[in-house]
Amino acid sequence: MLTKGDEYPIHQTAEPIAFSGTDRNFYDRYFFCGYRPDGGGYFGMGFGVYPHLNVADAHFSVLRDGVQHSVHASRLLNMERMDLSVGPIRIEVIEPLQKLRVLIDSPDGIKADLVMKGRSFPVQEPRFTRRIGPRTMMDLTRFTQNVRWSGWVEVDGKRETYEGGLGTRDRSWGVRPIGAADQQPQQPAAPQQFYWLWAPTNFPNLSLYYHVNDDADGVPWNTRATLAMDGANTTEHFHLHDTAMKVDWKKGQRWATGATLSAKDGSGRDHKVTWTPKATFLMKGIGYGHPDWGHGHWKGESVTAREDFRPDMLDPLLPMNLHIQAICTTKHEGAGTGSEGVGILEQLVIGPHAPSGFKSMLDGAS
Repeated sequence: MLTKGDEYPIHQTAEPIAFSGTDRNFYDRYFFCGYRPDGGGYFGMGFGVYPHLNVADAHFSVLRDGVQHSVHASRLLNMERMDLSVGPIRIEVIEPLQKLRVLIDSPDGIKADLVMKGRSFPVQEPRFTRRIGPRTMMDLTRFTQNVRWSGWVEVDGKRETYEGGLGTRDRSWGVRPIGAADQQPQQPAAPQQFYWLWAPTNFPNLSLYYHVNDDADGVPWNTRATLAMDGANTTEHFHLHDTAMKVDWKKGQRWATGATLSAKDGSGRDHKVTWTPKATFLMKGIGYGHPDWGHGHWKGESVTAREDFRPDMLDPLLPMNLHIQAICTTKHEGAGTGSEGVGILEQLVIGPHAPSGFKSMLDGAS
């Protein structure tokens, strides 16, 4: 059950807010992404609090004309979890679970003032719990919400507006790998494997939420597909079942050229959703898997840096470049109707995955 308190990075156990149990990998995170109605002007943002590492970090990245421009920031948390600012990046909670503001004021030339408003009540996903042998890799809760954006983003003096913009945000908290790697490896050693697809999609009056985690054999260990009409409350979401996701992988890579979801609703009606990628956003631009600005790493009491790169010029099979969000045009057919929209197809595939034909750690599609 989600409440207004879940909007704030104060998740914990039965101790004072400064402490969150005993696992050093506990985290509390915001994610935002947005784009204009045609899918252009994509931006992403992450903001993380790591209570037991005493670190907070934030990242904002915008994709323009094939170049991804990012600002990274990190600071000492000082055990204060209600301060939603890191360097030039700040979040304001206007109305919990419904309306938030994001502000960026980087002296390196990246600025933004954006307000999001939820299209419906957030969708709480099934709890993500994954163990590798005796060791917990993930144990977290997440909610997702498609949103409408207003405001602007500026890069090197060029401002673009997002009135009528669309996108997605999520909130997650719990345990996942963060900060420095564990010095004592697991015994016996287990091959690394992770298969993740996430495809929140905006249609004119409807939101679709889909995600799946598969094991190496292609068996889902966490998945859900949900439809929500604009204005839907927590009891008015429509969960789909009998889901099957077919992904077409680019030859020699682990980036998709397209995907199709088949599912049924509670009345037994068929639904089909297709995603066609138009642009690629690297998640390392907001810290995921970044070799220097990974989440939870100690960078100093207060540090900020800018980074620019072209996703199409990077090796897609390098580990730091595997995690992407493809900005997609989409089509939904179901229940006798159809509509077109825009969404993302997030992908992170490491190690073997039998349905995709991946057999080793980093082999590309055949």
